[in-house]
Amino acid sequence: MNTQGTSSDFDVLVIGSGAAGLSLALNLPQHLDIAVLSKADYSSGSTWMAQGGIAAVLDETDKAEDHIRDTLVAGADLSRQEAVQQIVEAGPESIRWLIDMGVPFTREGDDYHLTKEGGHSHRRIIHAADATGRAVHETLLQRAQERSNIHLYDQHIAIDLITRRKLKLPHNRCVGAYVLNNHTGHVEAFRARSVVLATGGAAKAYLYTSNSDGSTGDGIAMAWRAGCRVANMEFNQFHPTCLYHPQAKSFLISEAVRGEGGRLLLPDGSRFMSRFDERAELAPRDIVARAIDHEMKRLGCDSVYLDISHRDADFIKSHFPTIYQRCLELGIDMTRDPIPVVPAAHYTCGGVMTDKNGLTDLEGLYAIGETGFTGLHGANRLASNSLLECIVLGCNASSRIAKELESTDYPLPPIPHWDESLVTDSDEDVIISHNWDELRRFMWDYVGIVRTTKRLQRAQHRIELLLQEIAEYYSNYRVSSDLIELRNLATVAELIIRSAICRKESRGLHYTLDYPKLAQERMDTILTPSNYLWQDAVREEQPR
Repeated sequence: MNTQGTSSDFDVLVIGSGAAGLSLALNLPQHLDIAVLSKADYSSGSTWMAQGGIAAVLDETDKAEDHIRDTLVAGADLSRQEAVQQIVEAGPESIRWLIDMGVPFTREGDDYHLTKEGGHSHRRIIHAADATGRAVHETLLQRAQERSNIHLYDQHIAIDLITRRKLKLPHNRCVGAYVLNNHTGHVEAFRARSVVLATGGAAKAYLYTSNSDGSTGDGIAMAWRAGCRVANMEFNQFHPTCLYHPQAKSFLISEAVRGEGGRLLLPDGSRFMSRFDERAELAPRDIVARAIDHEMKRLGCDSVYLDISHRDADFIKSHFPTIYQRCLELGIDMTRDPIPVVPAAHYTCGGVMTDKNGLTDLEGLYAIGETGFTGLHGANRLASNSLLECIVLGCNASSRIAKELESTDYPLPPIPHWDESLVTDSDEDVIISHNWDELRRFMWDYVGIVRTTKRLQRAQHRIELLLQEIAEYYSNYRVSSDLIELRNLATVAELIIRSAICRKESRGLHYTLDYPKLAQERMDTILTPSNYLWQDAVREEQPR
């Protein structure tokens, strides 16, 4: 048999090198041997692109109860109270940890500057100008590079999890992952006593997105194939204000621009948000995105406009230097001109079901950050709660993993090398690009901001055919990053469509013309794979 690849052993394998993955690695005891994988360059993920900031109760006039209430309201009464309380109350300590790590948050005199974003009742967003994610990521990456026990691997994309069940061994547990090393072109086996999925969300399932190209739902798809349940995949957050310009691929205009007084305008210069919500531009993202979508369709216009030119020019340049510079490069001076904007897929509120420590249904497997579903976000994520969840869950999961590894000396089983003897190099890569494009287009058209049952059924029909084509292609050709991502994206798209069909109401980010009202009973949409680990599987929808 012609096999390729090598094996590497670690105490903990972290798949994903963003805020969640690095936070977990840095909080683990330094005697543990840790591998952190990045499927591309370290700066290619969503953390690096995050602009706004991190929500936490840091001002004496603010209270945890207010942050909790704002989160529950934004979540359209579907957030899990226990998860919200635990994560919000851990917020201040998490910010102190980031400060101790050296994150250069913006100051205003002797204090840190706090801004306000849609859905928040107080100024509680701590930030590093308008490039918070980059500041957090650069700092945590530098700290990780200083640790001799943390081994960083770039250009390593995980293909699938390795479980004892797949190895035909008793007592199922996750024991590692097969990983494509893009430096060599070969697949390697990474064995580990604990595995953490911190791969981000799946916004790349849509034609227009604010996310990086790597947001392809890898961790969610791998966990699903390994037998883990997923929840609330129908709640896809569309950021209201992505820069509309042919040369501005995936460039976000931070919600903080509206938080500091930015006004949304129609092409004729008139404001419109007050007609949709009394909070106007500071309404939660789902409301603002639907309002913009409605006005664009009503008027047949390509975009609306975000205008903050009434604020002082020096204020704009100092608070939004990244946005100001990028707009200026495209001929837009935001100190004088309104910025053309459109909604774009931004955040996956559902994910792999976990407990408060990130533990999934599969023993030895954790999911944190945007990959996991803790119940924090409910039907709509409150602005700047995402990085907060990354840091808190990274810390929680690290404590749980450390205790487990300390109390259990778990031997790793032999893992066979990846077999490449029965596949060939493809001479039809156009199939991958065509399927990728088709998937993203019908997801945007049929499973977007406003949905109908008929549109969802059309999407379901198309995704079933695509999954068959991709499965056949995957079985016959050598794996590549594009094929791995397409396979994962199609899997997650199917989960989104199935979940959306299950929800017979309009709540938060899921708005359907066929069921425009709220249902009387609040329910999470829980999907269970056919190879689910517990034989007494729960109903697909579980009352709260």
